[in-house]
Order: sequence, then C-alpha cells, then structure tokens
Amino acid sequence: MDDTGLLRHAIAISADAVAHGNHPFGALLASPSGEVLLTAENTVVTERDVTGHAETNLVRLASRTLAPADLAAASLYTSCEPCAMCTGALYWAGIGRLVFAMSEADLREMTGAHPDNPTLALPCRDVLAAGSRRTPVEVVGPLIADEATVHHAGFWG
Repeated sequence: MDDTGLLRHAIAISADAVAHGNHPFGALLASPSGEVLLTAENTVVTERDVTGHAETNLVRLASRTLAPADLAAASLYTSCEPCAMCTGALYWAGIGRLVFAMSEADLREMTGAHPDNPTLALPCRDVLAAGSRRTPVEVVGPLIADEATVHHAGFWG
C-alpha cells in the first residue's frame, strides 16, 4: 500500500473542501490493496454542522455501506490528525488503521487561536490508547506534513 500517494489524495480532497466553501480537511478510506473505497471532505460551513469533519463524514458513510470485516481491514487516510471526536468515530466504526499527514500540533501552530478552528490538544494516539478493542487501531503519522500545510497556509487568516 502506498501511504504517501493515498495521503496526497486526501490532501487533494482538502483542496476540494476549500473550493466548496469549507475548511481544508479531506479523508479517504482504502482497502488493504490500496483501492480507494470512499472519500469525504469537511462540510462544517456548507452543512452548518459542527460535526461535519472530513473523517466523521467518511465514517458515517463507511459504517452505512461497508461490512464490519471490511472496516476492520481498511485504512483511513486523512490530511490532518483527527480530533478526539473523529478519532472516537473511527474507533467505534472498527476501522483498523489510521494514517495522517499533518499533526494536530502542527495545525494548532498554524491556526493559533483562530475562532473558526479551535483545536483540542489531545492526540489521536491518546484517545485510542483509552480504548479496549482487542485489536488496537494502528496509527501512522505524521507523514508529509509540509504538503498538508499548503491548503492551510493563508486560509485561517
């Protein structure tokens, strides 16, 4: 599986989110062979839904359309480390692997105290470590953070 290529695809989805009037976050779900199964972008602004993060949107769609065994075998790729809400969603959905480009700490450094993007200093690994799944979620990242920051640069003003 090409983690870097799939992360670049998630980053491209984050650019689509901005083009559609939303915050720059994108995510996708891939099979073990690297086939893209589903994609989702942030819809917080256009849907007027504070839970419309790219990862949560993806998990909602995935849990409605894929079997639990497929979710367990899948990897969620995202342009930025998922927040506690999104991490909880992928945990409850039973997704087996998470790969992210930019860390929440990098995002916090870029956005500062921007009112449209308050962040939680709660890394996804800490959220997942609090779980009791028999098979823990594998976490990979941050990777290619410099590429993921491109769509955030200047966005948060």
